[in-house]
Order: sequence, then structure tokens, then C-alpha cells
Amino acid sequence: MSTLLLSQKDLHDAVGHVGISRFMDLLIERLTEALAGYDSNRTEIPIRAGFHYERPVTGLIEWMPLLAKQESVLMKIVGYHPESPDKLSMPTILSNLSKYDPLTGRLLALLDGTFLTAMRTGAASAIASRILARPDSRALGLIGCGAQAVTQLHALSRVFPLSEVLIFDADESAMSSFASRVAVFTGTGLDIRSAQIDEVVAGSDILCVATSVGIGEGPVFKQDQVRPWLHVNAVGSDFPGKVELPQPLLLKSYVCPDVPDQARREGECQQLLPDQIGCDLVTIVKHSERFLTRQQGNTVFDSTGWALEDQVAMELLLEFAEQLGLGSQVQIEHLSKDPRDPYEFLNEATSNGEVVSTVRIGGGA
Repeated sequence: MSTLLLSQKDLHDAVGHVGISRFMDLLIERLTEALAGYDSNRTEIPIRAGFHYERPVTGLIEWMPLLAKQESVLMKIVGYHPESPDKLSMPTILSNLSKYDPLTGRLLALLDGTFLTAMRTGAASAIASRILARPDSRALGLIGCGAQAVTQLHALSRVFPLSEVLIFDADESAMSSFASRVAVFTGTGLDIRSAQIDEVVAGSDILCVATSVGIGEGPVFKQDQVRPWLHVNAVGSDFPGKVELPQPLLLKSYVCPDVPDQARREGECQQLLPDQIGCDLVTIVKHSERFLTRQQGNTVFDSTGWALEDQVAMELLLEFAEQLGLGSQVQIEHLSKDPRDPYEFLNEATSNGEVVSTVRIGGGA
């Protein structure tokens, strides 16, 4: 009756064993299958909720639940703190994943969600882009060169014949370090170069935008000149009032949200009326042949994050952990032999000859 605890080393060993690109390929494959087979009658995914605050810093801690009926419950806790990289040398996004038994409520597994969040976000963009972007897309633009940009490039490079990557970030150090951070999977086949933001926008077949722009400070670029077939993966909007894309570009594009209600509240779809928003990610994956004609026009994938993506990523990692015998079994929950006696362990200690200290509460002579 213990809980599987995967440490940072366990995660490193699992991904190192399978290989980072093989892991990404499998994640794209498994997530595509999960989206194509998604049934809301079997899997319940409420819209995420959480706390947004300004002190001690601007931040957000939220929870993303999922119930796979009669199978398991997932709970993801995620923190978003855009000042962390510069002030604390920590990622903007930190998270953990926990898996529960719906029969008893028992905690089955606890593991990191930070790495898997970045991976599944990239995988979701690759899946949407494979349907909405031109299959011969070679030029990728990245606005924002943080952690999300790494996995966006990685995932897209697995499904498109990319040859050129144009990057821009308001932080010069993020741009200058980007090529070295992606060298583990790019090799020498990609031309990665910094450019002005308008050059990135104008020169891209696919554009990924993942910034920490503040609430009310967007958009991060003007529409100006974009290629008639430009596809955009909008990744950074995650607060009400925070947007990255110019509204004119959204209005001329076919906009696909991952989670419509969530995207209207905190994604790029905040800027649109309901009838200006296209089908969601599940629909375009289930009926991809209907949307291939969209590849000749402007398209946007409004990616706000979905617990189904986290479930797929978590189960993939747990599968490799089981194969490799990774992780520690830890007794976290207090389980008495007699479920009606929470103090049973005190009686056991006494019967074994151990001394159980007592404390007198209150006064008296």
C-alpha cells in the first residue's frame, strides 16, 4: 500500500535510456491517439482553477484535474512565476503530477511535471501544426527563447523538414544561449539565427510565440507582413488579460483552441467572439481530413494546456520507469490495520515495549 515516488534522477535515467527524441516521438504518437479516441463520457476534465496573486511576486498556482472513470485520477499542480528565471535561476513553470486510485482515493504515484509540461506542450503544437500548417514548412520562427521554445522546436523538428530557425527574445542572454540549449537534438542540420521580431514574423512558415509578457502588455508583435500560409502556435497566454498575438491576425486566421472554454477565458480567444473561433484540437484530430485545406491560409493553435496531455505524458514516463525498475516505494499515507482506529500505532508501540510520551494539558496542583 505504498506510493511510487519518481525522483529527478529516476526521470533522467528513464529519458536517458529511451533517448530524448524517441521519447518525443512516442509522446506525439500517444497524444495523437488519445485525442483521436477522446470520449468525454469516459474521461472527465474540468477547466483548471487556481490562485493568481501579485505578492510576494506576480504568480499563479493552479490545479488541473482529470478523472479517467474507473481507472485513475490525475492531479497536476502547476506554478507560473515569470520572474523566477532572472531572480532565482529557476524555471518560470514548476509543477508536479500525482496519480490516485478512484476505488480508494489512495495516492499511487508522485512525480515531476515540469519536464513533462514542456514536452507535452511541444507535442501538442506538433500535432496541431501537422494538420494546420503546410507540410513542406521549413522556416520556424520563435518569439520567446525560454524553456517552452526548446520543446516547440524539438517537437516540430520531428514532423517538419525544418532547415531555418529565426529567434527573438527581449532578453539577449536567452537568444545567445538558445543554440547551445537545443544542440542535444538539433545536431548540425539547422540554421539558427537571431533576428529582429518583424523579421521573425515575416520570414516564418510556422511561428511559435511563448513569452512572459505581462497582463495588458500584449500583443508582442504587430501583424505587418506575414506569409499567406503562416501557422502560429500561441503558447504563452495563460492569464485573463494576457495575450501575445495581434487581434487583426486572429481575425484573418482559422483559430483552433485546445480547450474552448479555457481559451476564451485566458488564451488568445479572449480577443474573439464565439463565432470567430474554430473547432477544438480534439475535433481537428478526429477529422483531420476536413481541415487540410486550411493549410493554404493563416491558422492559429491557441494552446492553453490540457490535463489530457499531462495524463499521456505521465503514463508514458511511468511505463518506462516500470520497465527499468525505477522509483522508490514510499509509505506516505497513514494506514492503520484497523481503519477505525487512527491511534493504533500508539497501541502497537506500547505493546512492543516502547515508551510513548504523554503530555498533560491544562493546569492543576
